[in-house]
Amino acid sequence: MNFKYISFLSLMLLLMSFGLPKNIQKKVDKEIKGIFSVETFKFTGVIISSDIKKDLPSKFEEDNLFKIETNDELLGYAYLSQASSKTAQFDYLVLLDKDLVVLKSKVLIYREEYGGEIGSKRWLKQFIGKKGGDTLKYGDNIAAISGATISVRSMTNAMNNLLESLKILHSKNIL
Repeated sequence: MNFKYISFLSLMLLLMSFGLPKNIQKKVDKEIKGIFSVETFKFTGVIISSDIKKDLPSKFEEDNLFKIETNDELLGYAYLSQASSKTAQFDYLVLLDKDLVVLKSKVLIYREEYGGEIGSKRWLKQFIGKKGGDTLKYGDNIAAISGATISVRSMTNAMNNLLESLKILHSKNIL
C-alpha cells in the first residue's frame, strides 16, 4: 500500500470518529427543535480542559456537551451521556437553557427488557427546572419505579452529578 492511500484512510477514519451517531443525532435534533422552537441551529461542542474535567463528578468528553445557538444567539446546552441499568447502559439527553436550568431530559436508547418506564415523560418531568445546587434524592423528591430501581437510582445519581458539574463549570466561567 502506498503512503497516500494509508494517509487518506487514516484521515477518513479520524473524520468519521467525531460527532454523534446518526440515529442519536436525529433524536437530539428533534428534541432541540421542539424545546427551543427552532428549525435551524448550530450545535457545537464545548471543550473542557483536562485539569478542570478531573474535578467534575460527571464525565465530559469531546462529544457530549454542546452549545445550541441560532443567529449567533445562545439558546442553551445539550448534554448526552450514559447511565447504568441492571446489565447494560442507557443513553440519555439533558437540554438546558442558557442559565443552565433543565428544560428536558430524555432517555434516547434503553437496552434492557425491564425498566423501560424510566423513559416515560411523566417520570422524567421531575428533572425540569432543576439547576446547579439542587439535590435530587431517590424516594424523596424523585419517585421510585417498581422494576426499575437500578435505572432510577442511576439516572438520579447521573443528574445529581451533572447539576454539580454545571455549578462548578459556571463558577469557573466556562458556561
